[in-house]
Amino acid sequence: MTNTTVEPDEATRLRNKVVDELCADGNISSPEVEAVMRKVPRHAFIPDTSLDRAYETYAAVITKTDEHGVQLSSVSAPQIQAMMLEQAQLEPGMRVLEVGSGGLNAAYLAELVGPSGEVITVDIDSSVTDRASRLLEENGYGKVRVVTADAAEPLPIGEVDVVMVTAGAWDIAPAWIAQLKHGGRLVVPLRMCGLTRSIAFTQVTGERGPYLESESARICGFVPMQGSTAHREELLLVNGTPEIGLKFDDGLPADPHRLDNAVTFPRHELWTGVVIGLSELIDTLQMAMAIGLPGFCTMAVDDDLDTGLVAPVNKRFSLAAVDDDTFAYLVTRRTEDNKHIEYGVHALGPNAKQLAGKVADMLRDWETNRRGGPSPVIRVYPADTPDDQIPADRVIDKVHSRISLSWPPA
Repeated sequence: MTNTTVEPDEATRLRNKVVDELCADGNISSPEVEAVMRKVPRHAFIPDTSLDRAYETYAAVITKTDEHGVQLSSVSAPQIQAMMLEQAQLEPGMRVLEVGSGGLNAAYLAELVGPSGEVITVDIDSSVTDRASRLLEENGYGKVRVVTADAAEPLPIGEVDVVMVTAGAWDIAPAWIAQLKHGGRLVVPLRMCGLTRSIAFTQVTGERGPYLESESARICGFVPMQGSTAHREELLLVNGTPEIGLKFDDGLPADPHRLDNAVTFPRHELWTGVVIGLSELIDTLQMAMAIGLPGFCTMAVDDDLDTGLVAPVNKRFSLAAVDDDTFAYLVTRRTEDNKHIEYGVHALGPNAKQLAGKVADMLRDWETNRRGGPSPVIRVYPADTPDDQIPADRVIDKVHSRISLSWPPA
């Protein structure tokens, strides 16, 4: 399908190196995805980027920012694209709707569905779709249909087999579900309690009608969605200054001012004895905190204003929790052999010792019962679904949907 001129040998070498790495780490598992990622010239869809930068296996390339430096559009890292293509399970002849355009991913999709299939790629930003149209045409993928629209609204394109969302979503737009054929698949980077997972959903029919159920969920990061489903985290400034900010994805605590005096209390520090390997994935640990701690949030510290009231390992992102007038966050330290990491808890407030103990107990429960096990099952129900119709360890209410998180039976 590609009719570009002969590529530089270096581009081919780098592309094959990326694919070799993704096959080795398990992000590519099918010969079909391997073949298209070896074939499509990634660098041709990022023409203003050096070859080395274009072919970084685990790094995205930002293509548009606003006047404040906020990222608006990007070409996802090869690792993320491979992961989502595998989750989509595309076959020749399928119709695919891509939400969030750029050109490169649409080219991969076009290769996977073949001449008998169809790809429609949609973006709310006309500068993005203009760029995608030009690059797709230049590289031999003129059959891809490029549309400028808010894809959270219904589109007159008929039903599709797969909806693939390539922008970070806080909610599931009803239009995406309505666009799917019966039994269709939705692949979407969904944000839950500030944690983003690329989730492959399939439609399931229940007593009250269809809902979505996850088949897989993988850690990822994405430029956030624009348009009618855009959503911003709410920031709680501890001590009334930007030094310490607690970010809540689904609403602030009922009385956030209860935290006003938390930092006037001595910091309580507790080491848990929970130890992990340096490269061990902690996706289930993050989800265990989000499910088990009602006040779960993330914490960031302003470098310029930092006075040492808190001491996170990562000032930009730390897992945290609030309980009434007290907050806590996770820390880590290297073990003596320098081959592992131990988790600890810091807490500030009148009930620091109790909250630190509660978080530590949750970590130990994860170590005993969840570590190395499956991720929670994620289900999406309509917003008016009553509680008794939703099996869940936690329900997160959005505007258009109710997201349930349930640990599978041990």
